[in-house]
Order: sequence, then C-alpha cells, then structure tokens
Amino acid sequence: MKRGILIAGSGLVLFSAAAYRAVALQDPPPTPPQEKEFVISTTSRLVLLDVSVKDNAGGFVANLTKDNFKVTEDGKPQEITQFANADIPVTIGILVDESGSMRSKKPEVITAALGFISASNPLDEMFVLNFNEKVKRGLPDTIIFSDDTKQLRAALWSGAPEGRTALYDAILAGLKQLDMGRKDKKTLVVISDGGDNVSSANFKDVMSRVLQSAATIYTIGVYENDDPDKNPDVLRKLAQVSGGEFYTPPKLEEIVPICRKIAKEIRTRYTIGYIPQLESNRKLRHIKVTAAAPDRGKLIARTRSTYLMNEDAQTADRTK
Repeated sequence: MKRGILIAGSGLVLFSAAAYRAVALQDPPPTPPQEKEFVISTTSRLVLLDVSVKDNAGGFVANLTKDNFKVTEDGKPQEITQFANADIPVTIGILVDESGSMRSKKPEVITAALGFISASNPLDEMFVLNFNEKVKRGLPDTIIFSDDTKQLRAALWSGAPEGRTALYDAILAGLKQLDMGRKDKKTLVVISDGGDNVSSANFKDVMSRVLQSAATIYTIGVYENDDPDKNPDVLRKLAQVSGGEFYTPPKLEEIVPICRKIAKEIRTRYTIGYIPQLESNRKLRHIKVTAAAPDRGKLIARTRSTYLMNEDAQTADRTK
C-alpha cells in the first residue's frame, strides 16, 4: 500500500508552469485503485487549494459541486477554474518526535501512525522522518517513498527516543522531501510536543517556507500538562496557516482514532484551483473559502488562509 508523509499536526498551493505536470480533474471511476491520474491545467500561476468541508456536527461533507463554493483572495471574488472531489492519491510525510521526553509515548505514537497508514489511500506515497537532535530518514537511503506497510513500520521503529528536539529542522526537511513527490497534493502529519531547543532554523524560517509550499499540515500535540517543553502555539499556527488541523488528545490512547480521522479527512478533501489577478506587487495573499448547500445545513470549509505569491510567476505574467 502506498503511503505519504505524516506530521502530527496540513492547504493551498501556488504552481509554476514549469514545476507541475498536467493531470485532468475528473470524478474517479467506481474502483479508485484503477483510476487514472487527473490533469491539472496550469498557467504560470495557479493557486490550488486543498479544502475540507464539515457540517455542524463535525461530519465530513461529500458530493458537493463547484457551484457550492466561493473563493475570495484579499476580499475579491475569484473564478474557480479547477475542481475535483475525488479520493486523489497524496504525497504524505510522517514526522515523529523522538526526543527523550517522548520515550514513554513511543508505542502509542507508532500504533497511531500505523493506523493512519492503514486508513489512507493505498495509492499514496509516504515517507517517515524521525527527529530528536538530528533529523533522520526512516526508510532506507535508496527508497525515497514507500507504499509498503512493512517498510513504513520499520521506518517508524528505526529511531531511539533520546536527546533534545529539532522540530523546525524536521519540518523544513519534510517539506523539502514532499517536493520530490509525484503527487500534486502534499500533506505533512507532525507528532510532537511542539517544543524546539536545538534546531539551526527558527520559527520564522519555517513559517516562510510553509507559506510558499503546497503542503497541508496536520499537527498532533503529545505532552503532559506540566511538560516544560510543550509549545502548542507552534503546532496550532502550522496547522492553521496551511489549512490543516491541530489536535491535542487529552489521553494518549486517543491519538489512534485521531490519526484515522486525519486519514479520512485527507481522502475527502476537495481540490479547488483559481488564477489570481495581479493588481499589485503584494506577495502575501489572504484566502477565504466558503461552502453552502441549501439541503446540507451550515457548512464549515477549511483551507490554507495565507500564501506567498511566487515572484517568478508575477514577473512572468507581467512581461507577457
């Protein structure tokens, strides 16, 4: 089974014409494992959003159409040019905190990560990064991604909890490896206490990279209330900006159903694309997506809230 990247804690994506291949946005046939990859028609700038929709009770809402959505950028309506509601394979990275404070939690964390893998699309491509003072690839050096459950299980068990925490370095490494993936949708799942006390990068570096990336980030805060290293604000901000969700299980055993819930959400998210207008040199853009259906009650759409316009895309379009 193919799997992607998990980081406890995932969007919008700005595509450049040279960076992404075409794939057609179509509803999948009845047997998803046999479906062909869809094509995304790109220009020098295309904002591609990964959108989750829930009802008032928190249930996932499926089978909406493009007409059920409205998108604004910096308060201005945008025309939706790309749309899909298929269970599309994703590149996924699983980032697991293996600092000394996580030693007693490792069995439950790995069980939860394996639950995520088993509940994901079998065509996903996945990788594992274990991090403490250093960031280590869980898979063998010759394997960048895997869909093999045994390989991914071995990757999760490969590290030993010890030392301090390089969370920021791990996230940057995860985003870099995501860019190597063949799938157009990218997700990180980060499992950590949110603390960082040894990274060479800082939070500002990480947020800048997240704003430029295609990744949706889900974060899971695993810590005790009196844990001096915990930093839930970091995990919350990473998820909020990227369009993911931040979870704080009150009990460690609740991490397993949370990971399965994340896997289900990834498989039911909508893909919405639009081409933003270039009316200024403003790089930082703010997005809002709303969903409405008369017979579905109040709907809550969640996606990336902010992104950085690619400077090359701005320049290319203005010189046409």
